[in-house]
Amino acid sequence: MSTLKVGIVGLPNAGKTTLFNALSRAGAQVAPYPFTTVEPNVGVAFVPDERLYKVADLAGCEKRVPATVRFIDVAGLVEGASKGEGLGNLFLSHVRGVDAILHVVRAFEGLGVSHVAGGTNPLRDVELIDTELRLSDLEILEREIEKTKRVAKSGKKEEKAKLEGLMELERIVENETAPAKEVVSRKLLDYLPEAGLLTIKPMMIVLNVGDEFVEGTEEELSVWVEERGIPLVKVNAEVEAELAELEPEEAEEFKSEMGIGEASLETIMRSSYQMLGLITFFSIDSGECKGWSTPEGSTASQAAGRIHSDFEKGFVKAEVVHYHDFTSCGSFALAREKGLLKVEGRDYVVCDGDVIHFKFAPTS
Repeated sequence: MSTLKVGIVGLPNAGKTTLFNALSRAGAQVAPYPFTTVEPNVGVAFVPDERLYKVADLAGCEKRVPATVRFIDVAGLVEGASKGEGLGNLFLSHVRGVDAILHVVRAFEGLGVSHVAGGTNPLRDVELIDTELRLSDLEILEREIEKTKRVAKSGKKEEKAKLEGLMELERIVENETAPAKEVVSRKLLDYLPEAGLLTIKPMMIVLNVGDEFVEGTEEELSVWVEERGIPLVKVNAEVEAELAELEPEEAEEFKSEMGIGEASLETIMRSSYQMLGLITFFSIDSGECKGWSTPEGSTASQAAGRIHSDFEKGFVKAEVVHYHDFTSCGSFALAREKGLLKVEGRDYVVCDGDVIHFKFAPTS
């Protein structure tokens, strides 16, 4: 079972690792100078979902395990990263395998925390990183196109189709005014280079306002993201990191005193979920209630594979009751009595909030 991954990118000293620590409670090193992070930090964050605890209470489960998303924090990228500046090629390779990108942009001043580009300017910063991701992708595509051109001379239809697909991908990536992922058709995905393309991955911009937010720096950035349909979330990464270190009761008390509503981290997690096109289903087994993330449109057998590959291979059936029906009945048994528990086959399309018990035959 593979956990879905979100890569965290941005300029050095933008607050990427602080945000990573807040999300994952991993305690990675944070320092006010560039390239503190050379090897990527990897951590798992829980997806907040009140439904999990209601299902667990009704099922009498003492252990509750939320759905998770894996975050990968790479070192800050700089101008020229696509050409290897600041070990840029290495850092970019760390995020090519992620499912989505979270781009942290700095909107604060801070004594002792230098800005590598000189002064706070979120629009300049986001365009700089966007350009580096785009140039890196174009370099990969250029190599693939040249290689395919040589093979296509044989006259094979599939190679000619691949060449046309790669050239269409190149035109899409070159378009700076629209998010490439919105215009990449399902057919074109067949021609993606093995290395992966960064600019077609779903992206979210996180504006780190810090404690010394520079007023008026977000207006131009807001226009930029709106034109491209990219979600924007404001966060004080340092405050969120401090909240993450507190016990839940202490954190709630602190938020109440400070007049903080829903934590920005929860907003980020929900937005990440939406960006990845995920839904949550729940399983109950041996006193454990667990939330699982799966792409929207997943079949029952594919959802079973999220738990364990053996569940998908040996899938027999799924006993399914929706969250609202489960909570109104209070148990699988009562849901079955009322005809609300359904027995579904491997092609059943899982709905967000389904409570599922999978039956499978052991595979050799």
